[in-house]
Amino acid sequence: MLTVLNITSSIFIIIAIGFATVRRGLLGPKDTRALGVFVIDYALPALLFKALSQRPLGELLNVDLLLAYTFGSFLMLVFGIFVGYIIQRKGLQVATILAMGMTMSNSAFMGFPIAQQMIGSAASASLAVYVSVENLIMLPLIFTLAELGRKTKSHWFLIMRGIVHRLITNPLIISISMGVVFSAFDLHLPVPFNHAVDMLSGASAPVALFYIGCTLAGLSLKGMASDISIIVFGKLILHPMAVYLMIFLLAFENPVLKQAAIINAGMPMFSIYPLLGQKYGHEGFCAAAMVLTTMMSFFTITGLLWLFQSGYL
Repeated sequence: MLTVLNITSSIFIIIAIGFATVRRGLLGPKDTRALGVFVIDYALPALLFKALSQRPLGELLNVDLLLAYTFGSFLMLVFGIFVGYIIQRKGLQVATILAMGMTMSNSAFMGFPIAQQMIGSAASASLAVYVSVENLIMLPLIFTLAELGRKTKSHWFLIMRGIVHRLITNPLIISISMGVVFSAFDLHLPVPFNHAVDMLSGASAPVALFYIGCTLAGLSLKGMASDISIIVFGKLILHPMAVYLMIFLLAFENPVLKQAAIINAGMPMFSIYPLLGQKYGHEGFCAAAMVLTTMMSFFTITGLLWLFQSGYL
């Protein structure tokens, strides 16, 4: 149990430092946003490129992990839309926003730092799988459903064009693509550029955690307790259970990647959840859900790690 707490405590200590920094007024909202831009647009792409370009191509395509995580996440998306649209009768757009909170993990900012302590260098390759699933499969599907749920619907061609544009201009997707190309053709960066990539990738985990703390300091929990509770339960409990179920059904045999996939599914939702919710007028609800989910994740992540260490999973 002490080993488990050593892993989770260090993660949340850095988050707490970021939280305290904003609360003390040392950083403002604009400064915090700059940190997020640095991680998403530079540090994490460098990390993904480095991880993929330096591995043989055969090691990059872990079909079992890809299928297990995709089907588990898709199962949660269906569940979230069923609860919101069929049971609560909230409309397709609101149900999709609710389901997005249950489905999209904070793979980069929280999942990777924890996985790095669990499985070492394999965490980078695993992160590439999660990012690919979330950005190439789940997000386009979620955007499509949310746009279809608008009361003033755009033409389907404009919807698809916007989704494709988001994908091809996403730095994470670009870095994954370039990493695969470099791996396939055994290409190497010039030494100065390679050193720059190393430095950027090394900054990704601590700056990402610090950014999470800064973001949480600017949010508050207000209202909609029932819907928020459903999202918290779905994200922290049901999502890892869904991925575990798919791993079991697919007879996924790699115990290290199995644990990493379940842990990643048990992360809070990604930090841009309120930003995407803002597009549809639900930023307050999404922000409140993210705050509570992140707070509760300390206990659920610690519990999952303890289950793995004890041999129950």
